[in-house]
Amino acid sequence: MRGLLAVIAMIIFSVGVVQAGEVTVVDAKARASGSGAFSFDVTLKHGDTGWDHYADRWDVVAPDGTVLGSRVLYHPHVDEQPFTRGLSGVSVPDGVKEVIIRAHDKVHGNSAAALTVTLPGR
Repeated sequence: MRGLLAVIAMIIFSVGVVQAGEVTVVDAKARASGSGAFSFDVTLKHGDTGWDHYADRWDVVAPDGTVLGSRVLYHPHVDEQPFTRGLSGVSVPDGVKEVIIRAHDKVHGNSAAALTVTLPGR
């Protein structure tokens, strides 16, 4: 009987992980905030299932792969999907005209899909 319960528990856990999948960057907006700094509003969608599997961060990444800023998400958003969070004061080097927004979740790591954002005024 314990073996059967273990199998059922594994199936339930697996279904939850599969349903959540990777986090998706739905939208991202950038605005200049002076002296080479930018603010970002990023909308993510993820099937957060609780503390063990949720979207826990998004990054602003330069074309060369340098992480320019990160917005850490400290809790799951199970009942708030999709959701938008901001990050300000991101210093972007002169000459960089686009950045990449990538998202991360606790199970899958960085999502395979990212969103490229053109910086206003560049």
